[in-house]
Amino acid sequence: MKRTLALLLSLCLALTCAVLPACAEAPSDVPGYAYEYSMDLEYAECFSVDYYEDGFKLIKIVDGDTILVVPEDEEAPDGLASDIVVVQQPLENIYLAATSAMALFSRLDALDVVTLSSLQASGWSIESAVAAMEAGDMIYAGKYSEPDYELLVQGGCDLAIESTMIFHTPKVKEMIELLGIPVIVDRSSYETHPLARTEWIKLYAALIDKEDEAEEFFDERAQVIDAYKDYPNTEKTVAFFYISSDGSVVVRASTDYVPKMIEIAGGRYALKDIVDPDSTRSSVSTTMELFYDAAVDADYLIYNSSIDAPLNSLNDLMNKSELFSDFKAVQQGNVWCTGKDMYQATDDVGELIIDIHNMLTGDEEDMRFLYKVE
Repeated sequence: MKRTLALLLSLCLALTCAVLPACAEAPSDVPGYAYEYSMDLEYAECFSVDYYEDGFKLIKIVDGDTILVVPEDEEAPDGLASDIVVVQQPLENIYLAATSAMALFSRLDALDVVTLSSLQASGWSIESAVAAMEAGDMIYAGKYSEPDYELLVQGGCDLAIESTMIFHTPKVKEMIELLGIPVIVDRSSYETHPLARTEWIKLYAALIDKEDEAEEFFDERAQVIDAYKDYPNTEKTVAFFYISSDGSVVVRASTDYVPKMIEIAGGRYALKDIVDPDSTRSSVSTTMELFYDAAVDADYLIYNSSIDAPLNSLNDLMNKSELFSDFKAVQQGNVWCTGKDMYQATDDVGELIIDIHNMLTGDEEDMRFLYKVE
C-alpha cells in the first residue's frame, strides 16, 4: 500500500520541476563518509551531484530520485535512507528507455555499457546506436511500457534509465524494481534552457566515472550558443506546435527550452500568451481557436514532427484544419517542419538553434533539423 502511494506521489510530482538549482540545498548525508564537494553546473537546474570521500557520489534529481553511486569493491553504508536508489559500479548492462540520453552516452564513448534498448534499430537516429544494435552489442528489450522482464534479468541489467513517460505506467517501474534493478527517471525535459538538457551528460558521466570527458564536451557545445547570445533579435515571431490525434494543438510552454532556442536564434516565441507562464509543464494542449488567435499572424510556423508524423506538403497541414489557410506564414510560404530525430539529438541543440537562425535570416542551405514545407 505504501509503495502504491509513493508511486502515485511520484506521478503527481512528475508534473513539476523546481526552478531553483538543486545544488542550493545542503548536501545529503552518506553515513560514515565525509562530503567533499559538489559538481559545478552552469545551466541544469533539475539535478545535482555531491561527492564524498572514497569515491561515493550522491545524485539528486529535483522532485525525483536520490541515487547513491557506490564505487567498485565498496558497499552501500549502513543507515542509508530507504528511499535512496543504490547504483553499484561498474555499470555494464544499462537498459536505456530515456531516448534523449542515448546521444549523451554516445558522446561519452560509453555505448558499451548500454546493452539493452527500448527502441528497435530503426527507431534510432543516432548512428552509433544503430551500429551497436546491428552488431548485436545492444539488443531490443521491449519498449518502456512493455519491457521484456525476462530479457532484462538474463541480460544482467544493472540499471534502468526511464523517461517521465514511465509515470503513465507506474506498475512497470515497480516491477523492474521488484526484480532488483535500480531505476532512474530522466527529467531533462523539464529543464528551461536548451543547454541544460545537454548538461545532463554530466549526470550520466558521474555514473560511469567520465566527468572529465563530459566537462570537455559540454564546454565545446556551450561555446556554440555563446556565439549567438549577443545577436540582435530579428523580432520575427515563431509558433512551434503539432496537432494531436484529438484535434487539439500542443504547444511548448513559454518557460520551456524550445522557446528559449527561438529567442537565442533571434526570434520571438508567438505563443507566450496562450499558456500559463507560471506552469512548470513543458508542453500544453490548447484549442485550435486559441491557437488561431495567437499564431495567425506569426511570421513562421514550425511543426514538431518529433512527436507527430512529418509534413510532406502544405496539404498535410491544411488537412489538419482548414483554418491554416488564413495564417500569414502559410500564405507567405514560411512553414517549416522538424525532423523525427530532433528529440534524440540532446547533444546537438546548438545546431537546431543555428537552423532556426538561418530560417529567420533566409539562409536555408545545409539545415540538419528543419526543412521547408512546400
